[in-house]
Amino acid sequence: MVLAEDALLGLLLPFWQIVIGAVVLVAIVGSVHRLIMRGPSRMTTMMLISGGVVVGLTVIGVLWS
Repeated sequence: MVLAEDALLGLLLPFWQIVIGAVVLVAIVGSVHRLIMRGPSRMTTMMLISGGVVVGLTVIGVLWS
């Protein structure tokens, strides 16, 4: 019976990945919309912060491997 449970979970796993991806996409779209409504000065600051986070994660990823 354990094999049947693992097979069912294996079939459901891609579905849950799609659901999680959709929820993340909705959150990103909502936050971008809110940021756009706040104006250009906040968008510039957020772009600098986002760029810094991307560079930081890239450096950590390179150093980790």
